[in-house]
Amino acid sequence: MNLSVQLAPKNRRGLLLSNPVMTASGTFGYGSEYSNLIDIQKLGAIICKGTTLEPREGNLQPRVCETNRGMLNAIGLQNIGIDALIREKAPEWKKWEVPVIVNIAGKTIDEYAKLAAILDSVTGVSGLEVNISCPNVKAGGVEFGTDPESAAAVTSAVRKATTLPVIVKLTPNVADIKSIAKAVENAGADAVSLINTLRGMAIDINKMKPLLGNMSGGLSGPAVKPVALSMVYETAGAVSIPVIGCGGITTATDAIEFLMAGATAVQVGTAIFVNPQAPIDILDGIKDFMRKNGIDDISRLIGIAR
Repeated sequence: MNLSVQLAPKNRRGLLLSNPVMTASGTFGYGSEYSNLIDIQKLGAIICKGTTLEPREGNLQPRVCETNRGMLNAIGLQNIGIDALIREKAPEWKKWEVPVIVNIAGKTIDEYAKLAAILDSVTGVSGLEVNISCPNVKAGGVEFGTDPESAAAVTSAVRKATTLPVIVKLTPNVADIKSIAKAVENAGADAVSLINTLRGMAIDINKMKPLLGNMSGGLSGPAVKPVALSMVYETAGAVSIPVIGCGGITTATDAIEFLMAGATAVQVGTAIFVNPQAPIDILDGIKDFMRKNGIDDISRLIGIAR
């Protein structure tokens, strides 16, 4: 049974995964935090938490709250910064079989380019995931990912700064996600991942104020799955580069739906907070489905429902 998928077929480095199950940024730390809980080497890839040029403390508490069939988070990109990541995390990653992809975030296009250039030659880093849901400080705080031109500009700058495979993570908070996907494809992205969280909030009726310290946050979990699946289906029909599905994937059935919609791979995120074994369970479930249906190659599932 062949479960391998190629996420950067046009990139000379390539990004070949042994299977299509990845962990989503911000839900799996740097991978090492889970190495004593599950066999992380069975995963297709690990995407580490969002990384910025300088360390960040993140937003005010509280940062997370549970919702009906999901959760809101407003972490604020708390992270150790690029220098500490290279010094403390990359040496461990290079010993692993599972590829590690670094999610990068910036306030300006120049910051994205600098991060990409710094990581280009770091052993242990197999690719970059570009978070374009960040506010562009030079454009009044509007997210890079809500405008095709801004999204393309970030992607182009990253592409010029690195030879690593470049995955661009798309925000769902747009009117037409296909136009954003096409723009980043034309700007040099090797793949796109979607969706990032939906914008949302909760109010504490006893304190009579927003529950999150940042007032609003990102909604994830099973509640967003139908939205994510629809956007993956749309995007897979609009671009020729691989699409990575993300959003509410909790079971193997969820993952298979995304693959059938046209996703080449999937990311598991919020489900990990409930069950750290979720990505492995999902992988096992995909294998069982293929076995029961006489499918010997994962490529036969990808886009079959289109």
